[in-house]
Amino acid sequence: MTAGEVLVIGGTSDARQICQQLDAANVCYTLSVATPTGQQLAGNIRGQVRCGRLEMGDMVAWLQHHGTRWVIDASHPYADMVSRNIAAACAQAQVLLSRYQRPEQLADLTHPLLFYVATLEEACAKARELGERILLTTGSKDLARWREGLPDKTLLARVLPVPEVVAQCAALGFGVGDIFALCGPFSAGFNAAFYRQYRVEVMITKASGAEGGYLEKVQPALDADIPCIVIARPQPAVSGEELLDSQDAFARRLRRWLAAQ
Repeated sequence: MTAGEVLVIGGTSDARQICQQLDAANVCYTLSVATPTGQQLAGNIRGQVRCGRLEMGDMVAWLQHHGTRWVIDASHPYADMVSRNIAAACAQAQVLLSRYQRPEQLADLTHPLLFYVATLEEACAKARELGERILLTTGSKDLARWREGLPDKTLLARVLPVPEVVAQCAALGFGVGDIFALCGPFSAGFNAAFYRQYRVEVMITKASGAEGGYLEKVQPALDADIPCIVIARPQPAVSGEELLDSQDAFARRLRRWLAAQ
């Protein structure tokens, strides 16, 4: 088996754990990440790592060139376009595709100040009603859209401590008191202190699951009577037995794949 026959996609902690399972099973594979940050987060896995974004056509060519037989999409739950491009490329190249998507934890928490919305635009409309100082814990990709949708609010951006991300924040008008370059997830106690220190009036997040510290972000805010807006995940491009929602589910799928070799 060559490193290209199994391809894991994603610079997430989920992808790293999947790679560790493949290492334990002595499976050769390649991990594909979009950014150097994802490459750093991969740690000391044994598989090959390729870094750089792949458009759909490039992905088809890569799969065909490397004789790929199994793709595991472990990209971020909100990387909808990435997942759809992966699905289209696998369909065109006739490659088996599994999608790993961590559980949401949404059913575990209800509260009058907890609001679920489907889109960023709906989140902006709700936030405009709720407060002036708005903490964004949704990553750096859509900061320009948040700025456009909430032009009259004080936006606090909690983002990864990566120089280009901090530069992006500054270019969008975030001041030194508005940028919090930190690598989570964080404990409930840390978040509670953070909300108090920076006088957060509204917190916006995504349904990131346990790995993303979802409950640890939301519960302290609700305990402090801070409204929380949660943007729902896009629907996965894969369904049925190839949609995996835990590391145990991936372990079972890996055993079936190995048995079929």
